[in-house]
Amino acid sequence: MNDLARQLWEARRDGRVLPRGSLAAPAGAEEAYAVQAEAVRLTGLATRGFKVGSTSVEAQKKLGTTEPGSAPLLAPYVHESPARVALVAGHNAELEGEIAFRLGRNLPPRDVPYTYAEVADAVDAVAGAIEVVGSRIGGGLADIGRFLSTADFGVNIALVVGRWTTDWRALDLKALPVTMTIDGQQCGHGTGARALGDPLAVMVWLANQQSKRGRGMKAGEIVSTGTCTGLDAVRAGQSACAEFGVLGAVEAAFD
Repeated sequence: MNDLARQLWEARRDGRVLPRGSLAAPAGAEEAYAVQAEAVRLTGLATRGFKVGSTSVEAQKKLGTTEPGSAPLLAPYVHESPARVALVAGHNAELEGEIAFRLGRNLPPRDVPYTYAEVADAVDAVAGAIEVVGSRIGGGLADIGRFLSTADFGVNIALVVGRWTTDWRALDLKALPVTMTIDGQQCGHGTGARALGDPLAVMVWLANQQSKRGRGMKAGEIVSTGTCTGLDAVRAGQSACAEFGVLGAVEAAFD
């Protein structure tokens, strides 16, 4: 599995594609997260927080799973809007409009699960975000499965974050409209409820996952909570804008 971690990082770093049939997939979730952790270690890069995926029915169907998955966000791949993001054609990039949170205080590991109210109280700010997803494994995201997608950095390519809003508690994030536009053409759309019924519920899931893993979460970390717009294919030369109602717009151009 250490060899798989090395191959995944080198493919991400060098812009290469790994033949799907040449890889031995992790046997289960724990092995997948172990590969992911080793791949992250090999990068030597700082992390900015987490991305959570497979929080919508569409994303779960595409990955052949019924549960979310998480992965660290590596600092060089986190951008502020407006951003320019480099793509590798063979990584089959797709865009997701997501709601992101920033923690204002630590959520350390503990024996008792975190409640919705505790996690909400720890959130400092909310923003719109565009996650660029894609696989270093040939064939794209279809049928890659939860375990290989987890090992492959959670299929994260980049995250573009919009303006942070600290006065967010009166907002109904479940009903927040999100629309993705690529080259001026409207593509996917939905609401915050597309992510596990409530983007804050994704935060609770992640807080308890990281607590069980003995890491916890730290003040200042950011979390993207899964697609509200589905997955829209994008290629180099295009540009995108995701609209998040009162949270404003997030813009990205692709090279």
